[in-house]
Amino acid sequence: MATFRGVPLSVLDLAPVVTGSTPSAALAQTLELARHADDLGFRRYWMAEHHNMPGIASSSPPVLIAAVAAATTSMRVGSGGVMLPNHMPLVVAEQFGTLAALHPGRIDLGIGRAPGTDGLTAHALRGSSDPRLVEEFPQHLAQVRAFLSGEWPDDHPYAAITATPGRGEDVPVWLLGSSDYSARAAAALGLPFSFAHHFSAANTVPALQLYRDGFQPSAALAAPYAMVAVSVVLADDDERAQWLAGPMKLSMLRLRSGAPGPLPTPEEAAAHEFAPAELELLAPFLGGQIAGGPDTVRRELSALVERTGADELMVVTTVTPHADRLRSYELLAALRP
Repeated sequence: MATFRGVPLSVLDLAPVVTGSTPSAALAQTLELARHADDLGFRRYWMAEHHNMPGIASSSPPVLIAAVAAATTSMRVGSGGVMLPNHMPLVVAEQFGTLAALHPGRIDLGIGRAPGTDGLTAHALRGSSDPRLVEEFPQHLAQVRAFLSGEWPDDHPYAAITATPGRGEDVPVWLLGSSDYSARAAAALGLPFSFAHHFSAANTVPALQLYRDGFQPSAALAAPYAMVAVSVVLADDDERAQWLAGPMKLSMLRLRSGAPGPLPTPEEAAAHEFAPAELELLAPFLGGQIAGGPDTVRRELSALVERTGADELMVVTTVTPHADRLRSYELLAALRP
């Protein structure tokens, strides 16, 4: 298994669509990366849910999970995550129950509270802009778990419904977060927790502390288990890694400025001169990114593990050319403290 300082390593994939390329090409590269990660011994391969973003092809995690699980043999495959306000709980339970029935013991269900998109697209997904769809997250999460376990309060009307496939399937549920809300919820429910350090670095340590301090053991988990998602660009030397990291930096700037687009090429990114105001806008993202050669990444990842006490690291590497993305994960799997 790929580890760093004894901490398992996993992959988060957004299926990036590069300038001049297509979603079809992006998804083909996802399958290639998944097979590569499986061969390298990564523990998990998760797909993120985003909508109305021309540079991200992972809008339908359950469909991609099915393809990735079929193309690999050892890794756990899951969602990082399913944005629950966009989906009815029974649908989620049946989708992931079906995946678990097809790939027993290999499917994870990571759940997030945010819609993962803008307001108009959220309305198109849900057929409503009612904010209660987010506010009802605790009830909907409880319903997903009950549809999977079959354990309902005696007087609940949904107790008469059997999710098939779904009920009784082995589908571990994770909570995802970038603030203290999901940290507290995961602690209270006794669930594993994944924190989005890659875009909310300032909140990582406080959220993990809240999670560990408030953790209540459950049938799902006896002790807290925290995974930290981190952006890593690893190349043969620092200069190459910084050049490869440029496109994600420019892409994030465009997203934060309200103009998302395909992932730029390194040449496009190198030609952009970042203004001080742009760098200030990017500061929260840059705090969660590690880019460098093996010595630099080894040092910075060691500091992150020490600082957070992470039980697992989930690495997102959004770079182009694709060969450099494959190489980054290969070098990562070979790192030793």
